[in-house]
Amino acid sequence: MPKTKGTVALPLEKEEIIKDYRLAYQSRQASLIGRREVLSGKAKFGIFGDGKELANIAIARAFQKGDWRSGYYRDQTWMFMLGVMNIQEFFAQLYAHADVNHESNTGGRSMNAHFASRYINPDGSWKNQTESYNTSADVSPTGTQMPRTVGLAYASVLYRGLEELQEFNQFSKNGNEVVFASIGNASTAEGMFWESVNAIGVLQAPTVITVYDDGYGISVPNQFQMVKESIYAILQGFQRDPCLEEECERGYELYQVRGWDYPALLETYQNAAEIARQYHIPSLVHVTEVTQPQGHSTSGSHERYKTPERLKFEEEFDCLRKLREWIIENHIATEPELIAVEQEDYEAAEGIRKLAWEAYLAPILEEREQVMDMLDEIAGSSGHASELEQIKERLAALPAPLRRDVHSAAHEALRVLRDEANPSKQILVQWKNEQDAINVERYGSHLYSGRAIAVKEVRPVYSSSSPTVMGFEVMNAAFDSILGRDPRVIAFGEDVGFLGDVNQGFKGMQEKYGVLRVTDTGIREATILGEAIGMAMRGLRPICEIQYLDYLLYALQIMSDDLANLHWRTVGGQAAPVIIRTRGHRLEGIWHSGSLMSGIMNLVRGMNILVPRDMTRAAGFYNTILKADEPAVIVEVLNGYRVKERLPDNLAEFTVPLGVPEVIRAGRDVTLVTYGACCRIALDAAQKLSKAGIEVEIVDVQSLLPFDVHGKIVESLKKTNRIVFVDEDVPGGTSAYMMQEVVEKQGGYFHLDSEPRTLSGKAHRPAYGSDGDYWSKPNAETVFDMVYELMHEVDPTRYPEIR
Repeated sequence: MPKTKGTVALPLEKEEIIKDYRLAYQSRQASLIGRREVLSGKAKFGIFGDGKELANIAIARAFQKGDWRSGYYRDQTWMFMLGVMNIQEFFAQLYAHADVNHESNTGGRSMNAHFASRYINPDGSWKNQTESYNTSADVSPTGTQMPRTVGLAYASVLYRGLEELQEFNQFSKNGNEVVFASIGNASTAEGMFWESVNAIGVLQAPTVITVYDDGYGISVPNQFQMVKESIYAILQGFQRDPCLEEECERGYELYQVRGWDYPALLETYQNAAEIARQYHIPSLVHVTEVTQPQGHSTSGSHERYKTPERLKFEEEFDCLRKLREWIIENHIATEPELIAVEQEDYEAAEGIRKLAWEAYLAPILEEREQVMDMLDEIAGSSGHASELEQIKERLAALPAPLRRDVHSAAHEALRVLRDEANPSKQILVQWKNEQDAINVERYGSHLYSGRAIAVKEVRPVYSSSSPTVMGFEVMNAAFDSILGRDPRVIAFGEDVGFLGDVNQGFKGMQEKYGVLRVTDTGIREATILGEAIGMAMRGLRPICEIQYLDYLLYALQIMSDDLANLHWRTVGGQAAPVIIRTRGHRLEGIWHSGSLMSGIMNLVRGMNILVPRDMTRAAGFYNTILKADEPAVIVEVLNGYRVKERLPDNLAEFTVPLGVPEVIRAGRDVTLVTYGACCRIALDAAQKLSKAGIEVEIVDVQSLLPFDVHGKIVESLKKTNRIVFVDEDVPGGTSAYMMQEVVEKQGGYFHLDSEPRTLSGKAHRPAYGSDGDYWSKPNAETVFDMVYELMHEVDPTRYPEIR
């Protein structure tokens, strides 16, 4: 049997080649059948990897245990070959089977072709990643897989470069792991792609990036996507000199290979992976002449926008067809032999599809039978028997009911029976309540792991020798302690390394712990966060700094789409315990000192949003989060670094609990709820109000997500009957959120004294002005006016108008 094709080495035996062809053929059948299932109505949407099969196989052959994938929805053949997903799971995901025993990647919570290996055990412990083929959970928005690629690959640099990490051998074997990223040609126009490619090159992180190029981005051809219509041509400036020595310039190895050329694909990926693995030199492989036999997705037909000439090319240069021709031409197998195995593999794919569908439908059919039986029983003694029979008949007529159809029928029956005291009705009521609880778990579990909120409070301890220091010195001492006790903690961001951050929280830390532990980065917020996500997936504990709260907007998209819902969308199978350090709350102008809290909170459910009022509380929050496995944003008070605080004696041990407000001033007349920098403003105002005969109770919420889990604010409100919310957000922002959270604690309204009373309250509404404008932020005077006006409404005689 020939071992070469032209000048390209092919170190595979006949049996392996046939095995590759059969896997590619099975994957293609899965794509074709999957499209049919969508068009027949059994699935809602489908997007498939047809046309990419040979590139996927070549990548998988270069992929080793311990390596990582950060890809997108064209990689199904790759996943099949590694065994991360099988074809039955592929169909289970297409049907959105909400059971990790049938669909282990996402438990039906993502659309199809979203892949994820499970590296966290049900008890929260982490598996040995060096013994697995690892794939980070896919994200739908194109390009968002790239920022985390930076951190997944940079972790190999750290595991190789830091001796203190050698003990964590369940995550790395001397940094020999390669990260394989994949992306479509059109998505290389995204800013996140360019930021990531640049960061990977700067860090010399062992990455093999694949760009599948089919000439289009859905219907838009490359001429509208990129300069020169070729990412390979554009990136020539990233090509490094052919040198493997340390003193050589940083850069990439670039490859271009056709998507139907099986031998060349194998050789290309073997070479790229070997260089990345041994020397930490990243590569980019531009796979050209790729076809999409079924078009972009089930949402449309590519015949609408591709020319007849292009469609003919795609038929002739389909990678399966070209591999089939090559196998026959090189006498690896005969055409009758291939026809036989193709028929066998088609029938196997159809059989697997049937098994997946039956497994998905079975529990829903069982629930339908239960509801229908209960309707029969109730109808026997009900005055609404005919209506119940109609509900049952409509439900029974559905050939493939959805779970919501079953529950809608149950709900409709209960509406019909609302005026009837039928004892049998309680059976349906109980069933509905039990199923609702099951569905909350089935579809809503694992947004948080629960471990962060379970960390017990350890209060700061002070003695007569506790020094009074500047706020930044508290942070400096805290970070010194954290870095000293946990070698997995890596701190990085703009100006964090050499300078020690703009507010000196990391002053001297790079000199003490080295440039790999405390590191400067370029101005690239999206990949600063992405770097942290990837590193955290690989067992490290990154503290990534976004220099100001305003700049979080650059990273907010992946913070929302990737990090915040990672634990949820993998049903607890993956986590990335990232700590985002930033600073804000000054509101002196539009930029560098704004407050984006309400926007952030609405977009990052699944993260902890912590707003300490001083640096001591900030240090406690860092200690808390490092004891858990959940991501968090810690917003330090921007104008607090030069405010003096006492340094706790137990700086390394004390913790601030999540979701637990603190009453920082007792009072009888009004409850004032606030956080962060506004706490000092509120305390100042309270002193002034006290002289006017008004005693304010101030509650520092401390954390916005989670928020007051024990109802402490409600307890204060029961005492005062009045509440004021103060923050630095836009109207309808965080104050509205806090008010809504407090209202929910009492089921939507307050029972104060013996009768219901509606919530009365006020919220600060800042009027934005120029830097330093009195009206651009809350201050003691504006808070005084808010509280005083509320008290004037209650008792105008005792509290007459001031103006």
